[in-house]
Amino acid sequence: MTLWHIVLAASIICAALKLAGYSIPPRVLEKPSVSRVADLMTVAMLAALITVQTLGEGQAIVIDARLPALGVAAVLLALRTPFLVVVVAAAVVAALLRLAGMP
Repeated sequence: MTLWHIVLAASIICAALKLAGYSIPPRVLEKPSVSRVADLMTVAMLAALITVQTLGEGQAIVIDARLPALGVAAVLLALRTPFLVVVVAAAVVAALLRLAGMP
């Protein structure tokens, strides 16, 4: 089985799961606990993605210029700074730290 077979199989499974979601009765989806779990699951998945992309490199955990840049972004987002300013500020922090010699 090649990598492309795995990608195609995963794509078919994802499409099948999405289609299966349409068969769930609306009364189940309208329950407060189901909508709360769905909301929290989205946040948890996004947080996990950010953590892996910030600290991960292959199978290792790496602390480099991305971590302080993420910290700056978190502070600016907590201060309700516009998103474009947050992205630019985090990029500038990472670039300056790398220019200063941090990996």
